[in-house]
Amino acid sequence: MTPIPQIPSKKDLAIILSAIEGFKEPIAELEQYMTPSEIAAELLWIAFMDENIKGKEVIDLGCGTGIFAFGAALLGAKYVIGYDIDKKALKIARKNKKIIQGTKIPISKIRFIQKDVKDVKRKCDTVIMNPPFGVQKKGADRVFLKKAFEISKVVYSIHKQGSDKFLKAFSKEHGFKAIRLGKRTFVLKPTMHFHEKFRYPVKVTLWKFITKR
Repeated sequence: MTPIPQIPSKKDLAIILSAIEGFKEPIAELEQYMTPSEIAAELLWIAFMDENIKGKEVIDLGCGTGIFAFGAALLGAKYVIGYDIDKKALKIARKNKKIIQGTKIPISKIRFIQKDVKDVKRKCDTVIMNPPFGVQKKGADRVFLKKAFEISKVVYSIHKQGSDKFLKAFSKEHGFKAIRLGKRTFVLKPTMHFHEKFRYPVKVTLWKFITKR
């Protein structure tokens, strides 16, 4: 049975999420880029329609300022936890909670915890994340995927285009099936000290990983 959202549409969800404040002092090594609200809403909406959000315990690994965590909470998750290593990002996420509460739309219980992703032990029904692409630190995406596979049977994630072969092989190695959901383009603002252009388009792919174990 298809769940009924308390938000009318994916577009409405994107509009709400667009009010969320991004990073004030993004750390290049952590690849801290704000996920565009339209793309975040699309991945969240897919997970919702798959019946993997409403009434579920959801974790956002590397939550940053909270866009996926808030999206899951708005779509009726039973409980949401956002983990991030950056204390400053989590401070903004907690501030964003007041913005979301100001919409008067009921949200589920949500917590933000400062912790290295490698140290997360809590299991959940669903992981939704936008991990580092491994551009600044090679293998960073592996750490997030490995942890997601450890704590959940269903994972929704965003990765840089061109990593299909790796993602399929890595997920198979860990007992998961990789399902490509579509290609999109991030249009990033110049937030890092080394940025020289006004706009930075980054081609990404949306993925779902599932296991029967």
